[in-house]
Amino acid sequence: MLNYSFSEEQKILIELITKIGEEYIKPYALKWDEEEILEERPLKALADADLFGIIIPSEYGGLGWGCLEMCLAIEKLSYYCAGISTTYAATFLGSYPIILFGNKEQKEKYLPEIAKGHKICAFALTEPQAGSDAFAIKTIAKKEGDFYYINGMKHFITNGGIADIYIVIALTDPSKGARGASAFLIEKNDPGFSIGKKEKKLGLRSSMTTELLFNDCKIPKNRLIGKEGMGFIIALKTLDFGRCGVGAQAIGIAQAAMEVSLKYAFYRIQFGQPVYNFQAVNHTFAEMATKIEAARALVYNVAKYIDNGAKDVSGVSSMAKYFATDIAMWVTERAIQMMGGFGYMRDYPVQKYFRDAKCLQIYEGTNEIQKNIIARELLKYYK
Repeated sequence: MLNYSFSEEQKILIELITKIGEEYIKPYALKWDEEEILEERPLKALADADLFGIIIPSEYGGLGWGCLEMCLAIEKLSYYCAGISTTYAATFLGSYPIILFGNKEQKEKYLPEIAKGHKICAFALTEPQAGSDAFAIKTIAKKEGDFYYINGMKHFITNGGIADIYIVIALTDPSKGARGASAFLIEKNDPGFSIGKKEKKLGLRSSMTTELLFNDCKIPKNRLIGKEGMGFIIALKTLDFGRCGVGAQAIGIAQAAMEVSLKYAFYRIQFGQPVYNFQAVNHTFAEMATKIEAARALVYNVAKYIDNGAKDVSGVSSMAKYFATDIAMWVTERAIQMMGGFGYMRDYPVQKYFRDAKCLQIYEGTNEIQKNIIARELLKYYK
């Protein structure tokens, strides 16, 4: 397939993730999915290899790499288990607000611990009434003296219950709507903060998704990120950067699904020959490979565009997320079909890939919302 001429550092990154995947994930991924547990061993291996520091600037103990390297790591990790990659990627999502908008004190306090893998992050925007309509959040942050008091709840939060640091979007001035939202750093032991229900999901079962509950959660005023009223700017910019990672997840899942079903087609004998020999089958694999490479090329190029300092990346990051995740859903469904009844059985991983891929079309903005963003950017560009 295509040769992307990776640098030596990028090749080493991929080799490291491959080693971790083969040793710490591949033998256990189906078991973790069945039992709905998050295993710490692969996360520790990633931390020991300094791979939580990919996007953390070097002055704060990170590797100082960019969006492309983040995507390469997430793609390869998703090839082995999208649940583990979701836990890993959500820490990047929670890191971006600090990297992009945090002050020096906040960066010095939090980023070195994140880079070492000692602190896991979560990003908390969604609420029961505020999904695609993110402006409908109701969580309130009221300032009294040197403290903020936060009341409300968040739900469907990745890394809920296991994260040490939560980036929470709350209203500091409800009368201003979206312009009255602000972003806060919440630590897991803050008074008035607790973890609610753990969700039982269709896929991504080895990542934790929970509610977050705030009952007069008291935090010092220096935990405000940026200024009051910047919450949605921070959230939208964070999602712009994070959506490339979702696209990378999709590529990893799709690649794994194609390879498992392709190997099956080579060795499954029907009517006296491997089923791969039938044109209906091998043409399907030709489509899979082509679509995966197209999605990969788009995600990589958007990541490079971000790394080159582009200011407005909303439209292209939405393209990467929407296109790649739709491809993953199509590929995983076809992979099941190519394996027939065996593909439907829980003894084989393709059914897991299918279930995992579905969430990628939903979280970090549904693909319908991504089309809205792309259409809006087209209007700005061409009008």
